[in-house]
Amino acid sequence: MEFALPVKADTVPSGPDWFHEIKHDGYRMMIIRERDRVRLKTRGGFDWTDRYPWIVETAVKLKPSQFVLDGEAVVLNVDGLSDFAALQSRRYDDEVQFYAFDMLAGDGDDYRRLPLSMRKINLARLLARRTEGIQAAPYEQGEIGPDLFRHACLMGLEGMVSKHSARAYGAGRCTHWVKVKNPKHPAYRRVQDQF
Repeated sequence: MEFALPVKADTVPSGPDWFHEIKHDGYRMMIIRERDRVRLKTRGGFDWTDRYPWIVETAVKLKPSQFVLDGEAVVLNVDGLSDFAALQSRRYDDEVQFYAFDMLAGDGDDYRRLPLSMRKINLARLLARRTEGIQAAPYEQGEIGPDLFRHACLMGLEGMVSKHSARAYGAGRCTHWVKVKNPKHPAYRRVQDQF
């Protein structure tokens, strides 16, 4: 499965059909569970299953024996914010947890053609019990997006990703996934330095 990737924008969509999620500063990843086997696949195609044991242990404990989740692997600091430097250091690999924001498959069914709103429902069902190590990324819907982004910036968060609730999951860049970054966050400078 290929990852859906957001397009960059300067403003957050504000229509009623948009879901808004905090952009965590971590590694984008898929959890792929097939019976007793769990794999963690990075956006670059690497297998990091051995790197993050807490995520793998949690995935094995979940009741369904087959699912694919899309999300972000993060290390949280004492304030509950993602800490990319701690994640990158590899000193906290056993503390890395997963914020799942999409469910692409479950129990043998491919969910990618379903609208995001239905995929979110399936994800919420999968993670209905509060699980340590893997959790559903919170989101808000509708006109509130620009205000949420402003508050995310005030809190020092990386930014937001807004996704159209009626759209299917598409591989590659998707115009119905919009990423707006906080220009004062270190991740913004990291990306700028790459060009």
